[in-house]
Amino acid sequence: MALRLENLILQQGTFRLEANLTLPENSFTAVIGPSGTGKSTLFDAIAGFLPSASGNISWDGTPLFDLPPGKRPVAMLFQDNNLFPHLTIGQNVGLALTQKSRLSEEQRQAVERVLIRVGLEEMANRKPSQLSGGQISRAALARLLLQDKCLWLLDEPFSALGPALKSEMLKLVREVAEEKNATVLMITHDPQDARAVAPLSLLVAENSAAGPFKTDELLNNPPLALAEYLGH
Repeated sequence: MALRLENLILQQGTFRLEANLTLPENSFTAVIGPSGTGKSTLFDAIAGFLPSASGNISWDGTPLFDLPPGKRPVAMLFQDNNLFPHLTIGQNVGLALTQKSRLSEEQRQAVERVLIRVGLEEMANRKPSQLSGGQISRAALARLLLQDKCLWLLDEPFSALGPALKSEMLKLVREVAEEKNATVLMITHDPQDARAVAPLSLLVAENSAAGPFKTDELLNNPPLALAEYLGH
């Protein structure tokens, strides 16, 4: 099994979140639930940005608690994409490999290959302001791919895109994740996104993260907290 949260308790002030679950390797899992219930908090704990009050997080049987964020098998993709406006797309993507402004020839070729994979081979020398929303999302995905991590945490990365572009990006992420044998968790507030790409779902509600459930079954027969949130 790939990712295991064992008797995990996260505490921030009066907020508390519990999780005791296992996600299978190479799975694509939506993380859904009402706003403010701890979905991003859960991601912060898995990535190493937030210590837990108790319990354990492990990846393929290896505990992660003693590992700093950069040493964990985790790559994150956020809604705002976190591209630096003063850098070119090639330089932004290259940050996955080095903090230096100049790339080695080997690094430059790696950036070129990943930009080709996401359809941005002609955009390496452009600044983010010169790209569309969909192209910026592709650039952020390219940077994630260069990190060469096996666990991807996607925090509503495409919610700012229109329906057609969002559908296109979700399809691309699913394709690339399958190519890379990545395990993916994706926070979404859109049940249609979950149905489109995520066979499994975690439900974060009422101070707990539970699952995984089959996405269609969970959304077709949601528990009360989720039903109220979805307006059923």
